[in-house]
Amino acid sequence: MATEKPKKKNPRLASGRKRARQDIRLNAHNTSLRSKYRTAVKNVEKAVLAGDQDKAKAAFTIMQSVVDSVADKNIFHKNKAARDKHRLAVRVKALAKSAA
Repeated sequence: MATEKPKKKNPRLASGRKRARQDIRLNAHNTSLRSKYRTAVKNVEKAVLAGDQDKAKAAFTIMQSVVDSVADKNIFHKNKAARDKHRLAVRVKALAKSAA
């Protein structure tokens, strides 16, 4: 038997009902931004693993803007965004050095 989540009770107050409606919309928007962030990071990682220097640099520049915009909206902490950018920058630079 699958365990079922307990049903949430509907708020009584109008402000609570509105808050519940807004939470659904905000959750969906934040989920899409989180997915966009992770996809951008994965694209750079794939290019680095493939050894494609041009593709890695192009993906990295796109990833930087995506990561910054998502961090500005507090979906991820700014320090996490900076950490991810730095780690990938190091890998892209290493790829460039190994190709030279």
